[in-house]
Amino acid sequence: MEDDLQDPEQQTLPLKFGNFYLFDLIGKGGMAEVFLAKSYTSIGVERLCAIKRILPFLSADGNFSNLFIQEAKLAAKLRNANIVQVLDLGRIDDQLYIAMEYVEGFDLNELLGLCTRHKVMLPFEFAFFIIRETLRSLDYAHRSSDDDGSLLGVIHMDLSPSNVLISTEGEIKLCDFGIARAVLSEEESASCPEEAIQGKFAYMSPEQVRGHEVDQRSDVFSAGILLWELLSGKRLYKCSDMDETYAKAMKAEIPELANRSIPEFDKTRDIVNRALEVNPDDRFQSAYEFLREIDDYIHQARMLPSQMRFADFLMDNFGDDLIAKRRERERALARVIPEAGEEPPDTEDSVTEVEPVESTGAEKKKDTELSAEDAIRDLNRKLSIYAGIGASMLLTIIALIIIIYFTN
Repeated sequence: MEDDLQDPEQQTLPLKFGNFYLFDLIGKGGMAEVFLAKSYTSIGVERLCAIKRILPFLSADGNFSNLFIQEAKLAAKLRNANIVQVLDLGRIDDQLYIAMEYVEGFDLNELLGLCTRHKVMLPFEFAFFIIRETLRSLDYAHRSSDDDGSLLGVIHMDLSPSNVLISTEGEIKLCDFGIARAVLSEEESASCPEEAIQGKFAYMSPEQVRGHEVDQRSDVFSAGILLWELLSGKRLYKCSDMDETYAKAMKAEIPELANRSIPEFDKTRDIVNRALEVNPDDRFQSAYEFLREIDDYIHQARMLPSQMRFADFLMDNFGDDLIAKRRERERALARVIPEAGEEPPDTEDSVTEVEPVESTGAEKKKDTELSAEDAIRDLNRKLSIYAGIGASMLLTIIALIIIIYFTN
């Protein structure tokens, strides 16, 4: 257990973590570390997923744990093509984790870094495509309801480039819905270390920075910041430290959008300015309203952004980077070999039911219910049955053809 709680850079990968084999560290922040992992179904089928493992100092805090679990359970109910699916949620060795679908590609931060490094300008049509797909996920999440029809009340609260994932197929997917609420809650913000919230202020609405009550319009403001930055080609709040970023985000003084030969610039500027209104009542009142304006603009400007065209852009300009990253992951994955005599662990698709916890907790483990040999015998039996049925049908068809031929 002590090895599991070491700094991930000092740990030897692959590392067994409950029912998962962690084999590549793909990200680390002030709140969590993210691993690419392999898991197994009950019959030994392998599956890749991403494991967000909450850092020990937060996992050990009872108040944070309860709020984190509450928000994560809400996020697990979201099922949308533009939202990263939550596969599992639980606690292993006193450490909270979320298992999510693995999205091969980049986050928006990495993509913009590649554009800078390769001196490639992100076409405006794809900037609007990214925002359009982002708003679709927000609109779905904001409108999502429980089984009884009551709204879930999901607000993202951390709509930053690192949480906008871009797949090699050109898909846009948002992750970490509501998780920031646990980190930035009124009860925890005073004791939470600076590294856990560093970078979040730059994409917050002014009401969120000021600690006021927030609603879905706060996410609208954050999406407006993303649009401003994608069209400007630079950060909105370029600051040297967190205190300076906090001060600028508190004032929310937005520089005028520069005209970089953006099609239908006046219309674009109006959309950006409305999304970034300091007073929430003056903004787009919902992600859907913002989305409609973006969609109308795309048609008016005669743009033709699509997932396929965006995927082509990514492969044409960054294909070598994608291939290099994939080969590196494949080499790391090849090292994931279960210990001798060990059966692949069992993993369920459903979200683990986790009750509110105190500062410490223990995970209940499941035994594997079906051995690989039983599964193979069952599969062979089914194949034999299907083969017999197929042969009978084929003979019947041939007999009918012969009868028809000779009767005519």
